[in-house]
Amino acid sequence: MKKLIILLVIVLIGIQFIPVERTNPPVTWDINAPENIAEILRTSCYDCHSNETEWPWYSHVAPISFMVAGDVEKGRKHLNFSEWDKYDGNKRQKLLEDIVEEVEKEDMPLTAYTFTHPNAKLDPYRINLIKDWVKPGSSYDKSLRY
Repeated sequence: MKKLIILLVIVLIGIQFIPVERTNPPVTWDINAPENIAEILRTSCYDCHSNETEWPWYSHVAPISFMVAGDVEKGRKHLNFSEWDKYDGNKRQKLLEDIVEEVEKEDMPLTAYTFTHPNAKLDPYRINLIKDWVKPGSSYDKSLRY
């Protein structure tokens, strides 16, 4: 048992030296959202879906760092609010529909994220604000898509 614990400690120390990419590329364009929506997005979405990730202390400690960096990489790949200009109108529309679907199903933000960031959890009121913001024909319609 003692050898197993020593081996585990050595492995945990050793994996700290595995490099993990934690970058924040330049913001090329930020999605146009009213202040109340922008605040929701920044609180609940931007750490994984923008180039403005705030890397907490635990994102520097393996093996958690691997999970956090992986979640950010996947999140940015799927949707990046900081690069909204790179999406054409059809892609933007699809992403907006995905946003509504994910927050309605409570799949986003991730449970692991809201565990460490409880203020990021979306309540029904904020979900409805997002739905109204995304709804085609809303007063925000043009600014979201073009």
